Amino acid sequence: MLTINPYLTFNGTCEKAFNFYRTVFGGEFPYVGKFKDMPENPEYPIDESEKEKIMHISLPISKETVLFGSDTGGEWSGKFKQGNNISMSISVDSKKEADRIFKALSLDGIVKMPMSTTFWDSYFGMLDDQFGIQWMISFDVKSK
Repeated sequence: MLTINPYLTFNGTCEKAFNFYRTVFGGEFPYVGKFKDMPENPEYPIDESEKEKIMHISLPISKETVLFGSDTGGEWSGKFKQGNNISMSISVDSKKEADRIFKALSLDGIVKMPMSTTFWDSYFGMLDDQFGIQWMISFDVKSK
């Protein structure tokens, strides 16, 4: 099964925005992760001023649709521009399908993060396709 969900990016206002969206759509957050919760990596140090920002949050808004979000930070924050802060997030049932879709969408595009297994047990990658649309592809390893 393939699902596509919107992924919203904010510049420090993600938590406030998602608390607002929860008042609109109802529901609860099954996951809220902050940058301080990430394993430390000397190659990508997290500034103290960014540790309380949202790394990832999710809000189910229907049986089929989940609204995802995060704050931008570090090297990515300079690229934030309101209006380019939405990506399409695709979740698939297999690593093979994730690779197939990633390869197809990245044709003549820009790979931002190659497909790899993450610390949150997802096989995940990010790209901009040839039309400038931002995509996130994931296979949830821990649920299979």
